[in-house]
Amino acid sequence: MIPILFHIGQIKIYSFGLMLGIGFLLGNAILTAELRRKNIDPNVAGTITLLAVIFGIAGAKILFLIEEWGDFVQNPLREAFSPGGLTWYGGFVLGMAVVSLYVRRKKIPFLRIWDGLAVALILAYGVARIGCHLSGDGDYGYPTTLPWGTNYEHGTYPPSQAMKIFPEITSHYPGGIVPDNTPCHPTPVYEFLLGLVGFAILWKLRTRPWPDGRLFMVYLMLSSVFRFSVEFLRLNPRLAFGLSEAQLISILLFITGLVGILVIDRRNDHRVLSGENARKAP
Repeated sequence: MIPILFHIGQIKIYSFGLMLGIGFLLGNAILTAELRRKNIDPNVAGTITLLAVIFGIAGAKILFLIEEWGDFVQNPLREAFSPGGLTWYGGFVLGMAVVSLYVRRKKIPFLRIWDGLAVALILAYGVARIGCHLSGDGDYGYPTTLPWGTNYEHGTYPPSQAMKIFPEITSHYPGGIVPDNTPCHPTPVYEFLLGLVGFAILWKLRTRPWPDGRLFMVYLMLSSVFRFSVEFLRLNPRLAFGLSEAQLISILLFITGLVGILVIDRRNDHRVLSGENARKAP
């Protein structure tokens, strides 16, 4: 693992920060292209990306602090301003909320913007996950004997630390300590590959004559299935029904996407029917 890629003088270039930045830049480029295709001012994409960066990171940090409330209470300044500790769903919810408020103020149909964001987000998220992989920050998975099992001993959060709260794993090792050089599932790489698959699917679907918002709902369902599946291999505590927090949130977002598609389709069918009746009226 390479938490620090290189130095520029006294400045350290961290792999996670670099990949996060590349993810946002790619997302901005895709969103700009989509807004141009939809005949919306492409300059809006820059502001949306900036808001997503600021409030996405803030939301991710807030949810992480809530999850680690005990540590936060003991040392709030250290936990609040530590460079690590971000939870994706917190950033997603707060970022989308702020972006939607901005778009409404600009009097742009926000569902149309959401569709453009769907294509951008699924790829940007996957690219950012490569940053987690390179930094070895604990987002990896359980020990594995598969040939692509990855050694995270030089990461910022090595296996001996990351797995100490999982007795079902530590009980299989002498002294209850998992060696740092234990090969583990590279789950961030899995998410990156799934992100590429999702991007290819949404990129193909984006030109279909669907009503505004439908593509975003497909994104919610698709990304939820991806995250739900990978979580079975990731090092995350199980909260209920043998599922992690991310899996429970994934279920809620999947249902939201499914209900959203039903509502959008029904509303669109009603508009089409109303238009046909209006044309038939004498």
